[in-house]
Amino acid sequence: MKRLLLLFLMAGACLHVPACTNLIVGKNASADGSTIVSYSADSYGLFGYLCHYPAATYPKGAMLDVYDWDTGKYLGQIEQARKTYNVIGNINEYQVTIGETTFGGRPELVDSTGVLDYGSLIYIALQRSRTAKEAINVMTSLVKEYGYYSSGESFTIADPNEIWIMEMIGKGSDVKGAVWVAVRVPDDCISAHANQSRIRQFDLNDKANCLYSPDVISFAREKGYFDGLNKDFSFADAYAPLNFDALRYCEARVWSYYNRFVPGMEAYLPYAKGDVEAEPMPLFVKPSRKLSVRDVMAAMRDHYEGTPLDISNDPGAGPYHMPYRPSPLSYELDGKTYFNERPISTQQTGFSFVSQMRADLPDAVGGVFWFGTDDANMTVYTPVYCGTARVPDCYAKGKGDYVTFSWDAAFWVFNWVANMVYPRYSLMMGDVRAEQQRLEDTFFAAQQGIEQAALGLHASSPADARRFLENYTDMTATAAFDAWRRLGEFLVVKYSDMVVRKMKDGQFERTETGLAAPVVRPNYPEDFLRQVVEATGDRYLVPSAKGE
Repeated sequence: MKRLLLLFLMAGACLHVPACTNLIVGKNASADGSTIVSYSADSYGLFGYLCHYPAATYPKGAMLDVYDWDTGKYLGQIEQARKTYNVIGNINEYQVTIGETTFGGRPELVDSTGVLDYGSLIYIALQRSRTAKEAINVMTSLVKEYGYYSSGESFTIADPNEIWIMEMIGKGSDVKGAVWVAVRVPDDCISAHANQSRIRQFDLNDKANCLYSPDVISFAREKGYFDGLNKDFSFADAYAPLNFDALRYCEARVWSYYNRFVPGMEAYLPYAKGDVEAEPMPLFVKPSRKLSVRDVMAAMRDHYEGTPLDISNDPGAGPYHMPYRPSPLSYELDGKTYFNERPISTQQTGFSFVSQMRADLPDAVGGVFWFGTDDANMTVYTPVYCGTARVPDCYAKGKGDYVTFSWDAAFWVFNWVANMVYPRYSLMMGDVRAEQQRLEDTFFAAQQGIEQAALGLHASSPADARRFLENYTDMTATAAFDAWRRLGEFLVVKYSDMVVRKMKDGQFERTETGLAAPVVRPNYPEDFLRQVVEATGDRYLVPSAKGE
């Protein structure tokens, strides 16, 4: 039993805040009528793999050991459910999906004696819930009984019909439990959260679309966080007051997602740029068009390109316009503090997903957990069907770890390719994007046919349909993994020694005698060469150019 429960140490912890990002699409805002949610698990120290909790039955009185998801610290025991459901990644066999981002909030409200941390809550709820509302009830009932160990957390809790954002924070070590509020995202809207509490005022009387702990307001009054009228109460203002960091590092990511699909978002740019007095963005917005799963994948790869926050064209991007910056997010220089932008896509991602949940299909067919390891911008999302009970070998736990490289781990192969590309981003990224698009195009083109075949099997044998989709899950993961390793080998050959080897008809070009063709020596891009000349003056000027 203890060995099984140690699985709660699985990769996915957001160890450093600000970290993760969740993007949300309601079913009437999606192109295919699915609910869609995404999650990037961003953390230095995180080894990305695909977790699995098999369905099981337990005897009455069985107990579950709980370990903190971030650190592995033993927190205590809770009563085990008599029956649990199959969970693969962050989706279960009923298409319930849960993601999270940590907002921290008031540090005095952390309960160091609590038994349930945010990560354990996610995977316990997935094992015990058939709907999003049921998951909310499981999570809030458990923290009420056993205490909440983590700091403030935003959860995305979704099923094929509903998506909820729930925000939760503890009450400190002297009071067991948590205060929380959950708001349903309207079906025709999109939403997001990214390490900052986003639920402000909420309708206390709309029980169909808003749930909350009975003391969410009275506890804030007791602590001196709020003294106004109930109707004016803001969860975010009371429990996670805004500052520059919360806006520029966190809310700016939400703004960038909204800005892709909603006209007029420039009105909220001052807020995204860190003005705490500016008008806050709404919790959810109506997009100008319906979004597809691939739209959400593209948004997960966002670095503020084409916006005033774009980081690919200043000196920090280097000669090859790299849209990444080293950590930490802020730094000191000559007595002043400066910061780096924190976009949606980031190099420290352990894994990410885009979950597609469809009410018009049997659960085993309707729930597709598009999964990838490492940086979302550089990964390939492969379809993992929600009834899968066998983890593809390249996504499995135990293939190396965060400090042990393994050619058998998707995490390390995708890292290997990404870290070749980062320093020469604009030179090399086209090759990566072409292979990424080829693979994802293949998976999406095959989806309808695969699912039609699965539905035919499901009519006579749901178990056969599940196994068919499980085998397809394994095949696509393996295909992407093998292709990415070949891509890495290709990039080594094409770009080694700071030159580019020529290609023709998809092959490296050779001379008539079979030798490698002369290489291209691209030098730095012109805009960077101008910066070099401006910084060095005549130091590197060839004398003949002076007229001598």
